[in-house]
Amino acid sequence: MEVLVYVPVLLFSFVAHEFAHAWVAYRQGDPTAYQLGRVTLNPIPHIDLFGTIIVPAMLIATNSSFLIGWAKPVPIVSRNFRNYRRGDLLVSVAGVTANFIIAVASTLLMIVLVHAVRAAPSFSPWAGPVQDMLEIAISLNFILVVFNLLPVPPLDGSRLIYHILPERIALWYRGVERWGLLVFILLLVSGAITVLLWPAAALMELSRALIEWST
Repeated sequence: MEVLVYVPVLLFSFVAHEFAHAWVAYRQGDPTAYQLGRVTLNPIPHIDLFGTIIVPAMLIATNSSFLIGWAKPVPIVSRNFRNYRRGDLLVSVAGVTANFIIAVASTLLMIVLVHAVRAAPSFSPWAGPVQDMLEIAISLNFILVVFNLLPVPPLDGSRLIYHILPERIALWYRGVERWGLLVFILLLVSGAITVLLWPAAALMELSRALIEWST
């Protein structure tokens, strides 16, 4: 039952992240993702075998204290942007912005749900699964925000760092992208990823405090 609640939230969160990248890239002048059918909330074009299925399944199977993964990266041709730097920065923050909005919206919906159950107790039997999904949406999307802002190429945070570095260092930094998956695996195996994701825990705690205060 827990997996059945996790999977839809996980998939929607990943898809929303990549959809945001694709939509903003299209708006900035790059039609690549649009032409490949990625400006859509249909999950099928966004599914990545390793990041969307294998990694989350392994974490669920091992009762990991956190759940993470990713969808198929959206292909971006940044030279198509009307303004390269502006377009690249906006596309980079689009995904984490989508996840942040989902987390905040889920927090607000949780508050509404609590008040709805108090006003109509007959709704209570149906509220449990909805509450579980909202709690997962809050924690998962805050984790995705912080995870994707880590300055490890090719994560979104690395794109933001790239634009503030001197050109020579920036080119070297971008070259680290070929080792990005290895770095991620090392962070995961060593447990360092849990430490790096501490801001997500702080955001979750803030969300819980807001829910308690409002209800």
